[in-house]
Amino acid sequence: MIEKSALKNREVILSTLWIFFVVNIIYADIISLMEVTFTGYDVTTAENFELIKDILSPAMLLVIAIILELGMAMIVLSRVLKYAANRWANIIIAIIQALVLLASLFVGSPKPYYIFFASVELTTLLFIVWYAWTWPKPKVS
Repeated sequence: MIEKSALKNREVILSTLWIFFVVNIIYADIISLMEVTFTGYDVTTAENFELIKDILSPAMLLVIAIILELGMAMIVLSRVLKYAANRWANIIIAIIQALVLLASLFVGSPKPYYIFFASVELTTLLFIVWYAWTWPKPKVS
């Protein structure tokens, strides 16, 4: 029989992995903002403004917000969901996040720092999928 503390440890570890994943996203975005700010990328030129306006429409920003929120929600959900829902939520949300992350690598020309962060994030997501997939079912006593 698997003790409740062993199950709780798996929940805590998954939650911690989601925190690590989200913090990596935040820092990658901060560095991206620093690049735009300090390299003189001029968003005010007509060409650049139109490109950004087309990419970052209100609908696209909502999609991005939902995708980011899924990762943040998993921090809490990993600790409070029951076994089956917890296991499947971690697997499904990590796969969704991994697919979005992989797709982001094909938008424009990703910089080395972005590829580095994406690699760390993808490794974390793959570990989450594996860790949740191998989560043994608790035995009812």
